[in-house]
Amino acid sequence: MRFVSRILIGVAAATMAAVAAPAVAGATTATTTATTTASPYYEADWGPYFSSDHKSRAEGHVSVDKKPYKFWYWKTFHVKKQICWKDKHGDKHCKWVVEKVKKKVWKWKHHYFYTVDSKLTNTKWWGGKKCAWETFKVVGFDGSTSFKNFRNCTKNPKHYSFSGKNAAHIYVDVSRGGFFGPKSHHSGWQPVYHFS
Repeated sequence: MRFVSRILIGVAAATMAAVAAPAVAGATTATTTATTTASPYYEADWGPYFSSDHKSRAEGHVSVDKKPYKFWYWKTFHVKKQICWKDKHGDKHCKWVVEKVKKKVWKWKHHYFYTVDSKLTNTKWWGGKKCAWETFKVVGFDGSTSFKNFRNCTKNPKHYSFSGKNAAHIYVDVSRGGFFGPKSHHSGWQPVYHFS
């Protein structure tokens, strides 16, 4: 009887292991799938940078995704073509000529989508010039320039984020100011991202 009981216990254990194994394998597969997401083209922390009086502090993270797109354009091809004709005596004559033919073609190009995250800290939130300011300068591939301003007039750090595409350079200037704009103690333009 004891021998039979041992056999039954062994069978039950083997069955449980067989049932549990696929579940564990499934969990491993799910974890592997979840962790194999596409990584950004570029990713890095920036800062910390300070206003010249060290009462404003800015730091953060930048990530860039590279995404392809089809760029359509007109291209000129030189095509050889044979032209034939008959003269007044009925004799056939032919010659080769080169013609220009325009065709619409495409090639792969890429957009570079960026996201800049920042944490702006203010260590003096009372009195005059009580706000910490950060000004971002974004220079595009085409040379265009745009600016983003963020302020923190409280004692707790504030988090900001902005996005765009095709930036050749991104800089930040950290300063002090009032509620309506930066006034003084500028850090000067500090690097956040440079396309390479």
